[in-house]
Amino acid sequence: MLNKLFKLDEKNTNAKTELIAGLTTFLAMAYILGVNPAMLADGGMPATGVFFATAVASGIACIIMGLVANWPVGLAPGMGLNALFTYTIILGMGCSWNAALAAVVLSSIIFLIITISGLREAILNIIPIDLKLGIGAAIGFFLAFLGLKGAGIIVADPSTFVTLGAMTSAPALLALIGILITLIFYVQKVPGAVFFGLIITAILGLIFTVFGFGAGDPLMPSIPTEFISFSFDTSLVGGFLSGFGELFSNIPNLIMILFSLVFVTFFDTTGTLLGIANQAGYIDEKGEIEGIEKAFLVDALSGVIGSICGTSTLTAYVESATGVGSGGRTGLAAIVTGILFLLSVFFAPTVLALFTSTVTAAALVMVGVLMIMQLKDVQWDSLVVASSVFMTIIMMVLTYSISLGIAWGFVTYTVATIATGKYKEISWGIWVLAIVFFLYLFFGL
Repeated sequence: MLNKLFKLDEKNTNAKTELIAGLTTFLAMAYILGVNPAMLADGGMPATGVFFATAVASGIACIIMGLVANWPVGLAPGMGLNALFTYTIILGMGCSWNAALAAVVLSSIIFLIITISGLREAILNIIPIDLKLGIGAAIGFFLAFLGLKGAGIIVADPSTFVTLGAMTSAPALLALIGILITLIFYVQKVPGAVFFGLIITAILGLIFTVFGFGAGDPLMPSIPTEFISFSFDTSLVGGFLSGFGELFSNIPNLIMILFSLVFVTFFDTTGTLLGIANQAGYIDEKGEIEGIEKAFLVDALSGVIGSICGTSTLTAYVESATGVGSGGRTGLAAIVTGILFLLSVFFAPTVLALFTSTVTAAALVMVGVLMIMQLKDVQWDSLVVASSVFMTIIMMVLTYSISLGIAWGFVTYTVATIATGKYKEISWGIWVLAIVFFLYLFFGL
């Protein structure tokens, strides 16, 4: 039944591999269960209620992704989008959290219409294949940077912006050991290398804690004192309804908020799905992507689901690449991830205590290594391609934003093509995107 439903044989996978991949993706994404409530609480929302909304909305969205699109992609409230929600819309513009949720509902509906109309897929199809490969690789670099930063291996520095952290600190040392263990597993071609790397790193983290290394450090795993809990706040479900009046009382602000949410959601999640498609082998020699229209539909629908439950915009998660790196190729992996999100409502203390950003760093770094391997197919002998791919990669990492990296790549590609005198070969779609990205980068429009 599973083989028929998810086409396991056709995808050269099996149920066991998909189960491990789904679990691996969940473990890599589990940090959002702690980060999202804390971030939205800064905007006045109840943290316990946001935790419940995050777990439930993510679980439902992942399961729908698996059943409808058959893609091994996990969805949860987007990092960056939750910051926009709290620090720009609520704290910056002075909106209530109810109005901010109402904005998420409206932007998600607009995004859904764009997806259903086929405009989103049309925009994706006009992206040159080299830029698609560059975006996927850039996300790999971005993933690795996230992992290194989360573990304290890379830290902020007032003089050089970033520098090497204290490698003798317990979190950095544990993450480094985890990276080496996972690398050894990969080199030895151990099935489920990412998953087993996560498990062993978590166990070592507990040993570190028991022997007093890194005690009290929030980046270190700890022994859970509570194994089952359940927190539900009904005020968040449908909490957006009371915010519509406030939202429409200031039309200029409304337009700015909706544009920002739709823009960031569009390019962040499209770039993520493109990177996953590259890694999973969904892109054929013509640059066409298998099942992308269904993945887009579910991704757009997830934003509506999240806002109704009471959290910021849901989006496809780049950490899904960890599950794909473990062999995940079908929606069965996404369903496993979704079920674990739903179960986390009861077992949150254990999940949050064991699989910290230090533990998941190894998975993020190794998946980043795997994703950059697609750069071998880029036409490096073309300076237009080389410059645009380079700018996509470096700006995505340095700006800490997938959408900004894509924007720089498009602008560079267009300018370089014009410089070669081949501007007539640029499609109208590329022109439109380049202009939009230029205005966004230089004028904030």
